[in-house]
Amino acid sequence: MTKPAIVCVDDETSILKSLKEELKNIFGNDYKIEIAEGAEEALELVAELLDNKCEIPLIISDYIMPDMKGDELLRRVHQLSPKTLKVMLTGQATIEGVANAIKYAKLYRYLAKPWQQEDLKLTVTEALNSYIQDKKISDQNAKLQLANQQLEGLNRQQAELIAELNQAERKYRGLFENALEGIFQTTSDGRYISANRALAQIYGYDSPEELMASLDNIDRLYVEPNCRNEFIKLMQLDGEVSDFESRVYRKDGSIIWISESARTVCDAGGVVSYYQGFVEDITSRKQAETEREKFTEELFQLNQAFSRFVPRQFLQFLDKNSIVDVQLGDQVQQEMSVLFSDIRDFTALSESMTPQDNFKFINAYLKRMEPAIVEHQGFIDKYIGDAIMALFGKSADDAVKAGIAMLQRLADYNQYRVKSGCIPIKIGIGINTGSLMLGTVGGPNRMDTTVISDAVNLASRIESLTKDFEVPMLITHQTFLQLNEPLYAMRPIARVKVKGKSELVTVYEVFEVDPPEIRERKLATFSIFLEALYNYNLGKLREAELLFDDCLRHNPVDRVAQIYLQRCELPYLV
Repeated sequence: MTKPAIVCVDDETSILKSLKEELKNIFGNDYKIEIAEGAEEALELVAELLDNKCEIPLIISDYIMPDMKGDELLRRVHQLSPKTLKVMLTGQATIEGVANAIKYAKLYRYLAKPWQQEDLKLTVTEALNSYIQDKKISDQNAKLQLANQQLEGLNRQQAELIAELNQAERKYRGLFENALEGIFQTTSDGRYISANRALAQIYGYDSPEELMASLDNIDRLYVEPNCRNEFIKLMQLDGEVSDFESRVYRKDGSIIWISESARTVCDAGGVVSYYQGFVEDITSRKQAETEREKFTEELFQLNQAFSRFVPRQFLQFLDKNSIVDVQLGDQVQQEMSVLFSDIRDFTALSESMTPQDNFKFINAYLKRMEPAIVEHQGFIDKYIGDAIMALFGKSADDAVKAGIAMLQRLADYNQYRVKSGCIPIKIGIGINTGSLMLGTVGGPNRMDTTVISDAVNLASRIESLTKDFEVPMLITHQTFLQLNEPLYAMRPIARVKVKGKSELVTVYEVFEVDPPEIRERKLATFSIFLEALYNYNLGKLREAELLFDDCLRHNPVDRVAQIYLQRCELPYLV
């Protein structure tokens, strides 16, 4: 993996070598230290590093160079690598030059020449930490792209405000006072040795002198007293602390969030002399994070609510990541199995109930049926009163298994109803498999998802046939052909004419959930029933009558055989 690079630019070779040596001493082999003796050479170096997929967290550039001013170089580097942090080294920079660098290159900081080793280390370390932190935040924010779009305006305003504050502070303060962060030196027992004006302002004091005179013990700053103890423990353990976040009291008693970074300074004998570091007021960032988390949670809940009306699977079939991406007229063709179910005699049942009881009953029934569909890779396209229309995109077996599970759940529900003094209910389930068109229909102000296909109409027709044959579940021949696990108890019971189609469609009864005794009798009479049905379809009613009668001798409660026997006898009664 390529190490990240720090680019140093100066037209004086001695300064470059000194700067490179100091950075090597600070960071060892963690970073490549690249140097350029001029602006044009620096631009070529940056382009080459970027082409080689090498990260450039930081560039340090002199301001006065013969071929190009430092602010112009940093502006052009910013165009090539916007995320690279820029530090300007100079003792001669004009206010206009600094302003240009801030405005066009997002200047991070500048150091006066000659620099102090500790100032250089602190500034570069802070910049790299800031770069790493920004990178982490960027990676996290990528996962919240939709939410961040809502926050871009706020972030821009914050960036502009920070840039304005940076520009004002750099204009009127010296090296120490120009720092954006509060800089401090403290004893290990919590007394200030020095503090800059920025630190005093963060804590609400008029001057560093007032701050140090008022706070004889830093422990009193912290809202949570154990925070200071934790800070000292980390300093004693590691010798440094980075981005230590805590809440502190300001002079007026208000509470703000700060981020502290510090290191231990020891004497020649290794004894702690003092702690030095910097403090940043991160209250605005914390508030923004809280608002973003709140917004993200609200957005998640909103998406969850939308998914209850528009199934997530429907969006996936339309190749949409979110409901906001759906447009009127979006459509896709898909091979799917369609399941229709309906409660028998619901109209008569509902007339005996109040509207409120009707809704309670329907929801009690539907909430028991929904898991059977979801657990078998299906999703509910729509509820139509007491009816359910569900779609299965993976396999026909899922639809058949879901239908069987619905009937099993219905049996459990009916036991509960009987114990509660209610009459049991019956449902019919029809399943067909074919090519469907999924999409959106409606107008500019109101649209809905829908499925359009003859396959859908046939599934609805098959469900209605369950009433004619008085069986709970029927599937078409198209579904039968798509089954990968033909282990279900089923038999063909009819060939029906479909509206608009010339070919007859074979329909199969699935009796997997019949009581065990009846199920075994249907399996035992399968061949007889099949032969009887064959003769019936050929118009050989007498032969069919005898065979259906034989079925009923073995299984007197076979309702389909009873219906066909009545149909065979009907011509003789006319």
